[in-house]
Amino acid sequence: MSLLARLRPPTYSNTGSVARDHLASERTFLAWLRTGLGFVALGIAIERFSQLDLAEILPVKPAHARRGGGLADSSDVLVGALLGTGGGSIAYGTARYFSTMRLLERGQFRPAYYGAGALGAAVAGLAATVYWSAVWDRRATTSRGDDTERGK
Repeated sequence: MSLLARLRPPTYSNTGSVARDHLASERTFLAWLRTGLGFVALGIAIERFSQLDLAEILPVKPAHARRGGGLADSSDVLVGALLGTGGGSIAYGTARYFSTMRLLERGQFRPAYYGAGALGAAVAGLAATVYWSAVWDRRATTSRGDDTERGK
């Protein structure tokens, strides 16, 4: 038997919902893949945007330029989290697809409790971190702005 013949997926008779189940599994895999690629693309976009020197372009210096920090410094954790979440989503979706395919061949199915829960927790954690960072950054900028105006 040739190597190419071994890599060929099995062919099933289309009785009941066999084809429908496998096609649904493929659509779910593609959704995990799209989600992961979206996180990766957003992480790359934020990383590229943070490399811009906005202080030269804008007439008013951004808050991060006034206080001496850089946007690149504050976005490294977010970029890492987005890339990790995207890569994890792609890896989990791929593993889930193949395990589901094996289970469907045996006439069984296992719901994806942990994967959906983990992705939901990761997205909620990212959103909370970004929100907290934005609120904390605004408070720090406001308090420093008030201190410099009082000293004048």
